[in-house]
Amino acid sequence: MTGGPLVVVGDSLLDVDLDGSSERLAPDAPVPVVDLGRQSVRPGGAGLAALLAARAGAPVVLVSAIGHDEAGDTIAGLLADELDVVALPLEGRTVAKTRISSGGVPLLRLDAGAGRAAAGPLPSQASRAIASAGAVLVSDYGRGVAAHPGVRDLLASRPATTPLVWDPHPRGAAPVAYTDVVTPSEAEAVRIVPDDLDDDARGRWLCAHWRSDAVAVTVGERGALLTVADTPGSEHVPVPARRRHRADGPVDPCGAGDRFAGALAGALRTGSTLPAAVALAVDQAASYVLAGGATTASMIRETGFPLPGAPADHSDALALARRVRRSGGRLVATGGCFDLLHRGHVSLLGSARSLGDALVVCLNSDASVRRAKGPLRPVVSQDDRARVLAALSAVDAVAVFDEDTPRELLELLRPDVWVKGTDYADHPMPEAEVVTRHGGRVVLLPTVPGYSTSSLVRSANLIAVR
Repeated sequence: MTGGPLVVVGDSLLDVDLDGSSERLAPDAPVPVVDLGRQSVRPGGAGLAALLAARAGAPVVLVSAIGHDEAGDTIAGLLADELDVVALPLEGRTVAKTRISSGGVPLLRLDAGAGRAAAGPLPSQASRAIASAGAVLVSDYGRGVAAHPGVRDLLASRPATTPLVWDPHPRGAAPVAYTDVVTPSEAEAVRIVPDDLDDDARGRWLCAHWRSDAVAVTVGERGALLTVADTPGSEHVPVPARRRHRADGPVDPCGAGDRFAGALAGALRTGSTLPAAVALAVDQAASYVLAGGATTASMIRETGFPLPGAPADHSDALALARRVRRSGGRLVATGGCFDLLHRGHVSLLGSARSLGDALVVCLNSDASVRRAKGPLRPVVSQDDRARVLAALSAVDAVAVFDEDTPRELLELLRPDVWVKGTDYADHPMPEAEVVTRHGGRVVLLPTVPGYSTSSLVRSANLIAVR
């Protein structure tokens, strides 16, 4: 047992659930029409395992390949306030799995993205995280993190006192030798074990096959079967009686294996014996399912899809900033009203984005615009301004601030570069002190002559008078 965090290593993906009602068939094909009533999103794979472990009280670090795309940004935002994330490079788009259901009954699943962990050297943060772990959980979803040679070398050379739990995947990598305990489901175990073996022989076969110290096969509502390589016999760890009653309504077991593996690794981290840790993990997995399963880790929107190009909220911008810093990238920020977006704005934003790896726009709220420019401004509301900005390819996130200057927001974002137009060369910029204090720099970029929102408003008023 050590004092380090629980480090979860593996593949993260985005799970989306769309639920509604279906009372008719489409006129152009004999398929049900679903009127959406709710959309929920949550991290999946290693992201879910890490989130559940963190909510159970363990200090958690997630080492996972997460892309710089919409699904990856959503995962990072969902995890940002719950645990630390060390992002590995991803080749391709982040995997997103969307389940469509009617009244809780699944109808269809749509999979998008085929991203895999990129080859190449690991970030130094990943090496430090694994080296300092109190316990490690490998949550393998077959997307390359557990197969990465650098990851495997770190896991194989971990201190003998650091417990390693490996939750395998049919398309994933084999556990490294001398893993403390491997946690396949019964279906996964049966797939690779000879048919004529009983439970005890199956456990011993798996221990030898994976060269692991123990195997804990989860067997659904019956609990788990624990086999220790050097101990005769296998132990059936049943679900406690108080967890055997059925929940009201449908039970969704999605994520139960993640909860089991995370609880097991967390218990070993605090010095529990293996039999006691497996018993705790069975209890926690059963409790998780009866409490609602994966829905407890979901963020729910009651009105279905957000519109394309919908602005990122404040937390999205902060999550982006954390991710860029952790990956060693350069964060650029700029700010302003961006009322009546014009060519000058687009030019400035494009030039600003070229200075780094991500661009956050700090947008004046309607109230702050009115204080600065009078009661007739802004012409366009803050929600619409944010939506238009977020639709631009140069903009990675938008954050609205209500103060007269974005000083408070910049204290949180801590950009490496703060961009304004050269028209601010002779104007005070009180926010510049915040940027430079955090090690950033201020860059003034040329503006396009003849373009300003004020001139557009004046022209529009003249036309209206005529």
